[in-house]
Amino acid sequence: WAKAQQRHAMAAEVGRALGRTVRATAGWIRQRDVVWSSGAAVGRWTGRTVSTASTAHKADVLEIVEAQDPYQKFLGRTGAEIVRDVLVERGVSQVFGYPGGAILPVFDAIFDSPDFKFCLPRHEQGGGHMAEGYARISGKPGVLIVTSGPGATNAITPMQDALSDGTPLVVLAGQVPTSLVGSDAFQEADVVGISRACTKWNVTVPHIRDLPRYLNQAFDVATSGRPGPVLVDLPKDVTAMQLSQPARPPSTNQRRQRATSTRRASDSAIDEVARLIGIAQRPVLYVGQGVLQADASAELAELAEKCNIPVTTTLQGLGAFDEKNDQLSLCMLGMHGHAAANHAMQNADLVIALGARFDDRVTGRLDAFAPRAREAAAAGTGGFVHFEMSPKNLDKLVPATVAVEGDVRENLARLLQRNLVHRERTGWFRQIDEWKDRFPFAYFPSETEGPIRPQHVIHSLYEAVADRSEDVIITTGVGCHQMWAAQFYRWRQPRSWVSSGGLGTMGFGLPAAIGAQLAAPNKIVVDIDGDASFMMTCTELATAVQYNLPVKVLVMNNRFQGMVKQWQDLFYDERYSHTEMHNPCFKALAEAMGARGLIARTDAELEVAMDEFVSYNDGPIVLDASVCKHEHVYPMVPAGAALDEMVYHPSLRG
Repeated sequence: WAKAQQRHAMAAEVGRALGRTVRATAGWIRQRDVVWSSGAAVGRWTGRTVSTASTAHKADVLEIVEAQDPYQKFLGRTGAEIVRDVLVERGVSQVFGYPGGAILPVFDAIFDSPDFKFCLPRHEQGGGHMAEGYARISGKPGVLIVTSGPGATNAITPMQDALSDGTPLVVLAGQVPTSLVGSDAFQEADVVGISRACTKWNVTVPHIRDLPRYLNQAFDVATSGRPGPVLVDLPKDVTAMQLSQPARPPSTNQRRQRATSTRRASDSAIDEVARLIGIAQRPVLYVGQGVLQADASAELAELAEKCNIPVTTTLQGLGAFDEKNDQLSLCMLGMHGHAAANHAMQNADLVIALGARFDDRVTGRLDAFAPRAREAAAAGTGGFVHFEMSPKNLDKLVPATVAVEGDVRENLARLLQRNLVHRERTGWFRQIDEWKDRFPFAYFPSETEGPIRPQHVIHSLYEAVADRSEDVIITTGVGCHQMWAAQFYRWRQPRSWVSSGGLGTMGFGLPAAIGAQLAAPNKIVVDIDGDASFMMTCTELATAVQYNLPVKVLVMNNRFQGMVKQWQDLFYDERYSHTEMHNPCFKALAEAMGARGLIARTDAELEVAMDEFVSYNDGPIVLDASVCKHEHVYPMVPAGAALDEMVYHPSLRG
């Protein structure tokens, strides 16, 4: 009511200046009204003295109008043009997508747009993973535009992958005209219903007047709290029609969401964390992807150094802490994590979780997880401190002794302002060093005539780029190669690792590498892939060729679905039910698509090929490394075992 009264008052004042009636509707002011409004009226609206009426004050008046009606500027534009303009306003500079009939108005509106670049994948799933890779490296939401029916359903896997890993993704999907919805029209699918479980929020835009607010809400939801995917369903008539009436304004909930996306942890919670750190004898910092998303790596390093606390990271937290810090780094923990990290978690009296969610691949058997911390929690001398953005992850699996809700970086900064105690913890670090010495990541050397040990391939890659690791981004598919990459590459930089963790999506590596390369065109981007994983999305190599992207694909070719084979070896008496792969020559495949192709079958061939692989910059390159098919990933926490009940590499068993 108050805003309506203010609008009426403004309309009356402009009317007096113009000598005629000006109606106080939502779209009440026209350009000529702005130009000829009296200087006095403009002055009163802007809170400063304006002596004349001229076009110089147009911006001032439009600023007032924008505050009252932020979507006034869209009057007269088509829905597709509104989509384009909102993307520009939200800072989108890169779009991925695949055209089709229902989304053609939008594709026509972005034709030759100077405001952002476009990347055409060979499949919508590939486009979604590209958008994920772009988001993970740039920190901005990835944007995917697809058509109705199969175009939208092909984007389901990337949306679920983004939901599982907390990646901001905005999917704009075409839909049949509103008059045909529910009639089983050609390429009609209930995409909102299908995607409800794999998005943070989704919506069908029923009318063009709702389009601006729903598009903006999509970006707000995707990037607020724990990031994730959203979907906006765009009927073709909505994107084709022209906005002739004022657009509906943002809802109260939408405005509130923009203003307050997270709650703030209490000072008493921060004080209690500081107290527990001061008295803990065996603390561990357990770090997840939330630290990377909050750009809190510097605060993490300061806390670890200041309080002398060892650090272990999740698979998705790799790069949050410098693994070359031999004193404090425990490397990755979990099912295939470093034995020292797993033993440390089981023996710690204080576990400080930063942006991590205690998933099953980290905890092992939950009732046997971190028993010493549970005992310390009962005694009031330790327990579990959980820094977490998403309230639903607090107390979900492991009860928090102290829950610190909100932005991880902000809360770490508050903690660092407290009077924190530095303790030597000599006995704790002596025990950790014993675990490191006794249970390192290990592998046998390759046979002279091959095949190559897969761990050696990763080690060779790291040695080739170690002097410029800050300029390298690694993506992976899913399987044994993913775990070896996590183990034998040294992770030193934030946002240098892009992999599918929660969903475990095979085929993720190559399209994610393309998205990462577009986000960081001056960096070296390497997709460490398995042959089975690479085969799922290898057609995206043509996308890399089309855009002349120098992505590098390192295929660990054991001609098997390696991780599944490992389980068949260990638990199914080596019955290889449909896990053997019959692959093409990847060198020839690369060359057929216009990329460079290399082959390495022995350590000696690998050494030569790796030099060219790393230095080549004239488009994409594929290195087919023939690796041992019977190699397993160690250590391994078997299903149902406690985190410290690991199966070690054969060379470490005694």
